[in-house]
Amino acid sequence: MPSETDPRAYAYLVGVGVTHSIAPPMHNYIAKALGHDWKFLAKECPTVEDAVQLFRRSDFAGGVVTMPYKRTIMDHLDGLDEYAIRLGACNNVYRTADGKLRGTNTDWRGIKGCLLGASEAGRGKPAVLIGAGGAARAAIFTLHDQLECRQIYLVNRDRDEVKALLEEAKKVYGDGLDIVYVERVEQVKGLARPYYIVGTVPDAEPSTPDEVEVHQIIKSFLSTPQEKGVLLDMCFKPRKTRILQAGKANGWKTVEGTEIIGHQIHEQYRLWCGEEEGTQIPVSEAWAVLRRAAEESPAINF
Repeated sequence: MPSETDPRAYAYLVGVGVTHSIAPPMHNYIAKALGHDWKFLAKECPTVEDAVQLFRRSDFAGGVVTMPYKRTIMDHLDGLDEYAIRLGACNNVYRTADGKLRGTNTDWRGIKGCLLGASEAGRGKPAVLIGAGGAARAAIFTLHDQLECRQIYLVNRDRDEVKALLEEAKKVYGDGLDIVYVERVEQVKGLARPYYIVGTVPDAEPSTPDEVEVHQIIKSFLSTPQEKGVLLDMCFKPRKTRILQAGKANGWKTVEGTEIIGHQIHEQYRLWCGEEEGTQIPVSEAWAVLRRAAEESPAINF
């Protein structure tokens, strides 16, 4: 709880459908290890204004933002750093020394950690991105800026979302990035083999013709006879998504989305607690708590 010298008492995960989150045990463990009597709470917020109200409290310690507020939260903060601006999405909020609420994006660090942790062989090679929402922006930044992938094959059922993303990417990355929109399964045969595949969409049974086509395109990428790479699905409800199951069956090295959480903790606590404490996290123990929560959660294991 708050003390006379430190009023901070609560850190939050805000969004819609967050009650299944496996993050609180890990964050509570880290905070205690760093000497903070905080509680990390997953708070269901019907509106973005509800989330901001929590962040404006005097006992606010730090905030993680998830769907559907990664873009709308940006208009409600006092400032944004270069990552939030460039990626067009914010998933982390912290209070600056002068008391202002500032937003950043640490999703890309989670994606990068997952992909490189599995294999570094995909640097500079074509990649596949599934989805065109807020998380897709972080994936593009990771693949292109951090892993030097010059060509990304985009798979998404909503053409308006694709158009917006392509226009945005053109402004941010210019001619150095070639995003190829794959609309039909027949296109896959004419493309160079991708190494990294990143999924950013919820796991759902396809029902419309466009959804069925998307899944056929994904299956075509996964069933390529050449050397298989790394498949990361950012969705983890359920942990073993349809895409991950298909990837594993086709010989891909799969990484579940829960791992993204762990790869962000250094930057999160650097921003929430300062440079020194950001280096004092008991990393191995924190990862163990996270993975145990993932294994034991009935909300994502079905």
